[in-house]
Amino acid sequence: MDNLESDSLPTEVILTHPRRSLGSICFDWTPQPGHYLDLQGQTYAVLERRHRYQLKSGRYRLYQISLYVQSADRPQERSLVDGRWVLGDATCQFNAHSELVRCAVNPEGPCGQCRYYEPKNTQQSN
Repeated sequence: MDNLESDSLPTEVILTHPRRSLGSICFDWTPQPGHYLDLQGQTYAVLERRHRYQLKSGRYRLYQISLYVQSADRPQERSLVDGRWVLGDATCQFNAHSELVRCAVNPEGPCGQCRYYEPKNTQQSN
């Protein structure tokens, strides 16, 4: 499959709850889980990306892309970890290092002034 084929393929955006299609859109970028996108004045978090392939002339070809999203506010607190953005303060030992979940003890945040904050132990214990 060449890149032009996937770039020109409309992506169906599906709201997870209540489940309904928000329409098909041709993106000029590749939204992945953990990314945020704005549609019709609303911000959505991408939860899942699915590709469907079709066997045609002995080759599988991408014929449908679906993004499953939920309504969300863009996070104000993010940390760059290994080249990707994660929610919250990644220096806390409770941080999930996830694009979708901040942490178990304070999932709604904010991290600043959190009473559960504990710096990550960077030393290896033997």
